[in-house]
Amino acid sequence: MKKFFISLFIFLLVFMSAGFFGYQKLTAFQQETIKAQPDQLLFVERGTTGKKLTALFEQEKLIENVQLLPYLLKFKPELNKIKAGVYSLNGIKTIQELLILLNSGKEAQFNVQFIEGKTFKEWRKNLENAPHLMKTLKDKSDQEIFNLLNIPHIVKNIDEYKNLDGWLYPDTYNYTPNSTDLELLQRSAERLKKALNKAWNERDENLPLANPHEMLVLASIVEKETGIAAERAKVASVFINRLNAKMKLQTDPTVIYGMGDNYQGNIRKKDLETPTPYNTYIIDGLPPTPIAMVSESALQAVAHPEKTDFYYFVADGSGGHKFTRNLNEHNKAVQDYLHWYRSQKNGK
Repeated sequence: MKKFFISLFIFLLVFMSAGFFGYQKLTAFQQETIKAQPDQLLFVERGTTGKKLTALFEQEKLIENVQLLPYLLKFKPELNKIKAGVYSLNGIKTIQELLILLNSGKEAQFNVQFIEGKTFKEWRKNLENAPHLMKTLKDKSDQEIFNLLNIPHIVKNIDEYKNLDGWLYPDTYNYTPNSTDLELLQRSAERLKKALNKAWNERDENLPLANPHEMLVLASIVEKETGIAAERAKVASVFINRLNAKMKLQTDPTVIYGMGDNYQGNIRKKDLETPTPYNTYIIDGLPPTPIAMVSESALQAVAHPEKTDFYYFVADGSGGHKFTRNLNEHNKAVQDYLHWYRSQKNGK
């Protein structure tokens, strides 16, 4: 009987020693450094746990002693709730940190920036250069993308003017790998729709605008005329006053837009005399579509323009504009600007 208890004691001692050794081994194992590049991504499929995760780590050559991973996952089942996704290994140092990341479901995030005042042609380049974004629109025309986004286009000759400029919301958009370019544009289009509806529904009374589309067109002109947010409501007032007075808008950004690739950096007299649907020196009222992507600031400026008696404005040389009430005042402001410009050019 005495020998039995001695044997049992020895067995328990060996068992406890083995358990303690195993505990130490796994504790040390989870603190081992992984071998990953700062920009490395790890693609984890649905249902990846245990053997599949071990095989994935071995394939990516992330850790040594990979045979210990299944034991660690059994020892710490809370680390075995792996979520499918694409994970960035940037900043991940240890096996434990890696497993915590894969259990969190916090996938890698990338972003693409869409800037106000730009055109969809410029935005498309940003989409094409966005990393880890599925490019599903590369072979599609702007008109086809317009249809895919279900843009509410209130304009005559819709087939001629399926134009995405103005109909997408400028912002920085975050996305996870394998998101599609169409999904990003759908998010942008939906945000613009909400911002436009809000501006239209809360607009001042008696604006000379027939529908939200016209508000968006005018906002795009305000966007291009000034980059100073505090000045936009005053710029909007000039165009509102002109529309009310049945005056031509006579705004250079629309002329430039209508020139397309023919614009080489300056507007000549013959350009102002060349008819296009966007030449507001010739046409009455607004052009048929927006001419650029619109910020919410420009939308709100058109929805709530300042109450002024200004009909003209010109650059003042300081980044802003000089606003005037009549042609005589405007001509003087133009001369003042030209005098400033020449003095700067001559270095005086």
